[in-house]
Amino acid sequence: MRTIRIGSGAGYSGDRIEPAVELAERGDIDYLVFECLGERTVALAQQARLKNPDLGYDPLLEERMRAVLPLCAAKAIKIVTNMGAANPEAAAKKTAEIARSLGFSSLKIAAIIGDDVLDACSRGDLPILEFAGTIKQLGNRVISANAYLGAEPIANALSAGADIVITGRASDPALFLAPMIHAFGWAMDDWTLLGKGTVAGHLLECAGQITGGYFADPPYKDVAGLARLGFPIGEVGEDGALVVTKVAGSGGAVTARTCKEQLLYEVHDPTRYIQPDVVADFSQVEVEEIGPDRVRITGGRGTEPTGTLKVSVGYIDSFIGEGQISYAGPGALARGRLALDIVRERLKLTRVAASELRFDLIGMDSLHGPQVSVHPNEPYEVRIRVTGRTENLREAVRIGNEVETLYTNGPAGGGGAWKSAREVVAVASVLLPRELAKPQVRFVEV
Repeated sequence: MRTIRIGSGAGYSGDRIEPAVELAERGDIDYLVFECLGERTVALAQQARLKNPDLGYDPLLEERMRAVLPLCAAKAIKIVTNMGAANPEAAAKKTAEIARSLGFSSLKIAAIIGDDVLDACSRGDLPILEFAGTIKQLGNRVISANAYLGAEPIANALSAGADIVITGRASDPALFLAPMIHAFGWAMDDWTLLGKGTVAGHLLECAGQITGGYFADPPYKDVAGLARLGFPIGEVGEDGALVVTKVAGSGGAVTARTCKEQLLYEVHDPTRYIQPDVVADFSQVEVEEIGPDRVRITGGRGTEPTGTLKVSVGYIDSFIGEGQISYAGPGALARGRLALDIVRERLKLTRVAASELRFDLIGMDSLHGPQVSVHPNEPYEVRIRVTGRTENLREAVRIGNEVETLYTNGPAGGGGAWKSAREVVAVASVLLPRELAKPQVRFVEV
């Protein structure tokens, strides 16, 4: 039975680069996949593209490509990534420029476009899933609408000879499923195989999470070598069976427990994990340790996909103003609480127009509130944080300014004041009839 080896080179946009180099250098892999696109990343990338039409792709694209292209080209490792973000064609052109500068003139680079469905969404009045309202009610605050594309266009690009495939918004498991479809010739209506491939893709998509990152929780779940964490390799058979492993000698661990945690990560209903290509069923998955850092995964299933695609809609939600300052030494807690009381009253006196305000003592009650976060011993140091949501930047700036004035107008000994005011890009979801998204493969000359 044929087997392919897929390395996971990144689990988010700012992920480490050296584990991907290690995979290319020592992992004996056939494919290297970089999953770099979070929920809000496309909307932020669209903002960058509006300012400069040559941008809008992942800011680490050049650094990653320069690090791995020489190894991948020498070993015929194919690269699949969603680092195209809001501008896959520009990312492909930049990658071609990098390839030329490194002397690799024979590489075939493909961009997958068609996930930008802003026009299609604008023509309808699609209901928003997270809160009451429709996309039209967001008005001119909408800056992007990107559909989660499936694996088929990526697989088509690989079958057309692409060495590097760069997408925008695609489902995370689809980046890994596409090489399986291409390598094994899986039919796009073989729901069982597509379900198994989606299990594999979901396990691999977050890179270091399945090799012990995020899993680690000392002393209950100790993981060695996290500073040298190795990223996972999926050995996938043409029957969809998977073995998860990593480069020998790299840090971290692949165990049944790390795989089980990742299997359920961000999954609402394990029996109906809705993807563009298939509705995957994880309920019969079996996990078995078969050796050191080797875990076999079997039993995934799937059914026909829905008639819609999820679309992430980026929009300008509000502005956030923030200020912080620290107090240390005897009485630090009392001075921190007094500082918060002062700012709370000052914001009322000066009539700062905020729809929401938070007053936190970081390390004391900033996560779960004062009722849950009970501290029997008074800390030697505290840092206060005041944040507020406003409708415009001017009001957001005033929040941080009031915290800064505590230097000379508040309790003794305040230091390390910091403030910021920023626009908030939020994401909402709608469901778009899948026929309105029209993915295309475009090759870029090196």
